[in-house]
Amino acid sequence: MKLARVLTDAVTTFAITLAVSALVTFLWSLARHGAGAVDWETSSRLAIILGITLPWLHARERKAPRK
Repeated sequence: MKLARVLTDAVTTFAITLAVSALVTFLWSLARHGAGAVDWETSSRLAIILGITLPWLHARERKAPRK
């Protein structure tokens, strides 16, 4: 397991998740309340969780022996 690849995947996943969840919370707020506001707390929490979990799981899949 190469640490550089896992860190690159984590940063990429974090950035994409943060952007998408910020856009979704903005559109939800705009449609539901009529005021476009991004929920940064929820967006960053989701980005941190997925930014750690998904690359870790992907690295474990790559490391697992093939049967």
